[in-house]
Amino acid sequence: MKKILIVDDEVNIGLLLSKFLSRNNYAVETATSGNSAFELLSKQHFDLVLCDYRLEDTDGKDILVKIKENYPKTGVIIITGYSDIKVAVELIKLGAYDYITKPLYPDEILNTINKAIETQQALNNEKSDSSNSDNKKSKDQKQQIEVEEFVIGQSPASKEIIKQIMLVAPTSYSVILTGDSGTGKESVAKTIHLNSPRKNKPFVAMDCGSLTKELAGSEFFGHEKGSFTGALFTKIGHFEMANGGTLFLDEVGNLSYDIQAALLRTVQERKIKRIGSTKEIDLDVRIIVATNENLNESIQKGKFREDLYHRFNEFSIHLPPLHKRGRDILTYAHTFLKSANAELNRNITGFSEEVENCFLTYNWPGNVRELKNVIRRATLLTEGEEIQLKALPLEISTYAIASAIETAVENTITKVTKPRDLKNAALEAEYETILNVLREVNFNKTKAAKILNIDRKTLYNKMKAINLD
Repeated sequence: MKKILIVDDEVNIGLLLSKFLSRNNYAVETATSGNSAFELLSKQHFDLVLCDYRLEDTDGKDILVKIKENYPKTGVIIITGYSDIKVAVELIKLGAYDYITKPLYPDEILNTINKAIETQQALNNEKSDSSNSDNKKSKDQKQQIEVEEFVIGQSPASKEIIKQIMLVAPTSYSVILTGDSGTGKESVAKTIHLNSPRKNKPFVAMDCGSLTKELAGSEFFGHEKGSFTGALFTKIGHFEMANGGTLFLDEVGNLSYDIQAALLRTVQERKIKRIGSTKEIDLDVRIIVATNENLNESIQKGKFREDLYHRFNEFSIHLPPLHKRGRDILTYAHTFLKSANAELNRNITGFSEEVENCFLTYNWPGNVRELKNVIRRATLLTEGEEIQLKALPLEISTYAIASAIETAVENTITKVTKPRDLKNAALEAEYETILNVLREVNFNKTKAAKILNIDRKTLYNKMKAINLD
């Protein structure tokens, strides 16, 4: 079991992180100061230190430097309450694996920790020439992938996605995944990897959305110890980490033009050099990229290199938004409920009929990611065996109710306004006006009556006439 040391002078944060990481199979110790942290480090080995940047007796930068000098086999992640790119670059150069800003999100923290420990393990194994390092790394990676693998649906859209995945997976083609944010592009990339000849090799994901020019070279290609001021250890880049396997580049459309040029050379030549090294490293990496932007439009605007686009676009898969996947929404919902039950130690059996209808009606602007978060929240709030409408966020339950009312009103209007004469035309206009105002005020009858300049009783009577009471 990997060991993590949390250093934070806010006891509650340390306690919450400790419980969360313990549930995810990590052995955790906590310290509230730099002195107590180094006392623990002197007595036992830690695979990773998760350290707050500001402490009462020191700061994260000082702790980072001392750890890299005295405990080079221990990885370090710095947590802070504010974002400063200059500080981030400095910390990365000093040897930090990553830099996380508050508020903290569990999935982000866990993903970063997993990758940091994997990177540090690879570095330690490289130094010790451990014979079983590849097997161990593959085993750990496979366990992580199995938890997050793709949910198979039965809608025509889902069947088409599966068909394309199974067609391209056995090949070595580069793939572009397109679709709105939250549609599950990383899950599809992992599924392609799992169904390819590379499935027992690493799957490495890299978020290009916030990658700066200063960090790009080190993140993509790695660097050697002493290659620049503050480079106190050797860092393996994402390309090298993924060698033999699959490299997934998310939000690739956000890369600057300069970074695209460096990336193009690597993709063409399939070779890299760590920063500060003259040794070329041959690459055997399958590249899958994802974007929620229209790269063809970006090419026309001069924001994305056409030659790089064609290198990536050997095959493309488009992921439709969740609301266009029909009853697959319920398949996703039950899958996420199972995960939430395991995470929260609950035993919720399913969803009420009203909730299922709500899920099928709502437009899900946040797509699969939003659905997953909604279900995790509802699982926490539910006390009975089934998730009820009251456990859903107000904007979702209200949307479903409004949609049902609109349908009822439209049906009523259709019946009332036949045949079409002046009286019925006026009645139809009145109903539509009432409905539009109700929508504007989120079906608050008091506000609607005020806007319509009628009393509440009159509004109730008119609503009753169109089955809105």
